[in-house]
Amino acid sequence: MEVQAVTKFVRISPEKARHVARLLQGKSAEDALAIVALVPRKAARLLGKTLRSAVANAENNNDLRLENLTVKSAEIGAGPIIKRFRTKARGMAGKIRKRTSHFRIVLTDGKA
Repeated sequence: MEVQAVTKFVRISPEKARHVARLLQGKSAEDALAIVALVPRKAARLLGKTLRSAVANAENNNDLRLENLTVKSAEIGAGPIIKRFRTKARGMAGKIRKRTSHFRIVLTDGKA
């Protein structure tokens, strides 16, 4: 059985979040929770919230146990980009692109 949790419009660039997401794939849910608790990055804190939500979905909606769950996939997609500008010399403007992400974590218990 597969269970998922999705968090959208997170204010972190997808490239930065993918560094932490790669650490979670294929790990047990307990190990993944320990990893996000110890990695000193903003992305780890944000992915931890999504991971805890997926675990809660599995326990409350499908009566699955934390010990049996593994992280099947942790996907980071690009969200909309908030566009700003900074004034530059001689009347020019420099682009500032504030990126957002969509997180999707899928947990599985290994059974069909």
